[in-house]
Amino acid sequence: MEWVQLTTSDGHVLDADLSQVPDARAGVVLCHPHPQYGGSRFDHVVSALFDGLPDHAISVLRFDFRRAYGGGIDERIDAAAAIDVLAGRLDGRPVHLVGYSFGAMVALGTAHAGVASRVLIAPPFPMDPALASDGPLAGPTLVIVPEHDQFCPPEAARAVVDTWGDAALATVSMADHFLVGRASVVVDLVGEWVTGRRPSSDP
Repeated sequence: MEWVQLTTSDGHVLDADLSQVPDARAGVVLCHPHPQYGGSRFDHVVSALFDGLPDHAISVLRFDFRRAYGGGIDERIDAAAAIDVLAGRLDGRPVHLVGYSFGAMVALGTAHAGVASRVLIAPPFPMDPALASDGPLAGPTLVIVPEHDQFCPPEAARAVVDTWGDAALATVSMADHFLVGRASVVVDLVGEWVTGRRPSSDP
């Protein structure tokens, strides 16, 4: 693991960690849950992805959003800075943007030409209408929804995803929004997606 710092286009310096895999097939930028509710790059789901995706030959960068909460809009600038840094390490290999909870909404709205696809984990679609858009900005999208998510259960997520073009939905059984004990399933789903397979549910 390498500690790095990102500088955003509007001058914020952010702490980040990079796990770079030799001959990686792709890279993933991770966006963490809501910073006003304790979310950080060390969140347990983000950490599971950071630790587990290198086993899928994927390089990973996780970062902390800016200290002053930006309503989910300024955080898109943070995500763009992270994409730039990881893309610079991958020599043209694809970069995928992955977000969990609030981070999923940031990932959904981040416009960046370097994003090959998006993965939205437990996105709180009904709770963040101001952050929602008409759909992913570009490229394919995987939405991963816990079976018992308190904020956006699978049927609510399906109603949104079915209006998008190039999108898939996967469910995680026996899990609520916080994915306690089920983060490893999320790692496998993301790994499969980024390396070219399209999962529809967990085993």
